[in-house]
Amino acid sequence: MIEHISLRCKDSKASRKFYEKALAPLGYEMDKRYGDSFGFAESGRHDFWVTQGKVGTPGHVAFHARSTAAVDAFYRAAIKAGGKDNGPPGPRDEYGYAAFVLDPDGHNIEAVIWDEELKPRRRKRRA
Repeated sequence: MIEHISLRCKDSKASRKFYEKALAPLGYEMDKRYGDSFGFAESGRHDFWVTQGKVGTPGHVAFHARSTAAVDAFYRAAIKAGGKDNGPPGPRDEYGYAAFVLDPDGHNIEAVIWDEELKPRRRKRRA
């Protein structure tokens, strides 16, 4: 299990504001601060951080969503917070339902709910 991931950002305070808005629909909130680093938590774990630093090749981070509505809300919030469209919400073949937004530093940020989670679960028949 990954404990946490950190993205380097030119302006961590601007990125903090972006992520506070973009990740709220997914249940994340900023819960820790160390200097110019900001930690975000969901379900009590601060597993995502933005940190002041030199941005190299932009990265990709995908956040799990609990529903297609949460993916839609993430996308709207991220765009409203200044993100750029990199793939609107919708089904992706053999993948799931996802949306993609570029953050202020060009990192590709995704919200996704997997196909397996969208399919109705079969109930076992009792004999």
